[in-house]
Amino acid sequence: MKQIYFFISIVFLILCSCNSSNSYSDLNEKTNVLFIMTDDLNCDLGSYNHDQVISPNIDKLAENGFLFENAHIQWPQCGQSRASFMTGLYSDQTKHTKLNVDIRTTIPDVITLGQRFRQRGYKSVRIGKIYHYDNPGSIGTSSADDIYTWDYTINPYGRDKEEEYKIKTLKTRQYGGTLSWLEAEGSDEEQTDGIIATEAIEQLEKFAKSGENFFLGVGFFKPHTPYVAPKKYFEMYDINNINIPEMSEDFLKTIPEPAAISLRHRGDGKGNQYDLSKSEAQEIKRAYYATVSFLDAQVGRIIKKLKDTGLDKNTVVVFSSDHGYHLGEKGHWQKQTLYEKTTRVPLIFSGPGIVSGKKSNSPVELIDIYPTLMDLTKIKSPKHVVGKSLVPIFNNVNHKIRNSALTRWIATRFNNVEGYSIKTENYRFVKWGENGEYGYELYDHEFDSDEMNNLANDPNYIKTVDSLKIEINLRIKDARKKPEGLGRQLKEVPYKRYTYTPGDLYDETGKRVYLKPANE
Repeated sequence: MKQIYFFISIVFLILCSCNSSNSYSDLNEKTNVLFIMTDDLNCDLGSYNHDQVISPNIDKLAENGFLFENAHIQWPQCGQSRASFMTGLYSDQTKHTKLNVDIRTTIPDVITLGQRFRQRGYKSVRIGKIYHYDNPGSIGTSSADDIYTWDYTINPYGRDKEEEYKIKTLKTRQYGGTLSWLEAEGSDEEQTDGIIATEAIEQLEKFAKSGENFFLGVGFFKPHTPYVAPKKYFEMYDINNINIPEMSEDFLKTIPEPAAISLRHRGDGKGNQYDLSKSEAQEIKRAYYATVSFLDAQVGRIIKKLKDTGLDKNTVVVFSSDHGYHLGEKGHWQKQTLYEKTTRVPLIFSGPGIVSGKKSNSPVELIDIYPTLMDLTKIKSPKHVVGKSLVPIFNNVNHKIRNSALTRWIATRFNNVEGYSIKTENYRFVKWGENGEYGYELYDHEFDSDEMNNLANDPNYIKTVDSLKIEINLRIKDARKKPEGLGRQLKEVPYKRYTYTPGDLYDETGKRVYLKPANE
């Protein structure tokens, strides 16, 4: 009898171990994720066929992975975009239309990307900026972070922040939304993004030793203004070879008024960034490219450590940006438009289960990152996620998961008129106003990749316009649906953050009364 009970006990233990999907050994065999997010990086990269920007490490990542040529964000500004890709939702669903909004104020019950990994036994770790930060004002803090997303966080603070007062800017002590730049002294490792890379390296070493599964979010602050990088990166670029696009103001007369206003944010406190001299524009654009190369070097350090530890064999790497960036195109600098330079971003996946050296022109969105990582790690997505997995495209570069990529923006300087843009494989189509009452834009990328010829009223494109009107209206309707399982949707409550430049002094009312000299 004892032998029978012993036999039954052994069989029971074996069956339990075979059926359990939550055992430590099973968790340890799962795929890890290294999620690298940049700030204000457009597609001016070697891997995206730019002939000037020096980005060998990002290019190598693309060479060893899968590159999406037609990837777009859901809102052309930091906070709103980040709220979308961290939840797999459109801005109509996150209810984020303002910059400084904490995600739980509008969708308190949402399961974020990092939170879902935590639920499945992963260590979820953030270094730097993943949710919104006032950059550079909030460097060193947790800013608008979400505590439910992470097990723990690291907030680097480097020499670029300490020496902020040295930065050249179009408006005194304005950096985050103003064109500003500095050829910095010192080494990479002293800068905030250099420290971020160092911290990421330490985390990879830790995970390699512990064997824990991880979702590691590495959020760089560059190349967001201020464009700060060590001098050696500026020396990579001959300022005389920096091209500044020429812009005729006549173009503004061919587009709807809210679109024209989006290209000319005069009186917004950013300094006069629309009438730059050619030499000043070249200096600023060179600084942006120098910062991109500095960023690239930090990415290279992290990827090298991933390989040195052997974690690359079991880690998916995702590389992207929260939105694109204008560098003088259409006479505009920075973001907040519905054009290609702002909506399009680099998107690269690399690692196990992903074919290398392939590209796709299929229209994809950053909200697709969430379900794609769920697929690659064999974790079930929450029901609220409306993004689509990109895995079918990994398996077939000609596959399309949708016909267009959708981006939304509100023209706050023009009666808060709402604009939506879709990008197909060949066209960009923009609708202004609920019923298009403020006008439309159409650009044919086969002949006009710079989007300078609005064809919305061209009789030769009547059928194209009609079909794209149907497409954009369907996209908007779907984006406004409340997803199953999302929970509460509340009114957003933006709040003002107060930022300080180290070395300056303020009186008891918060007024700045002393500016530290740049030569100290």
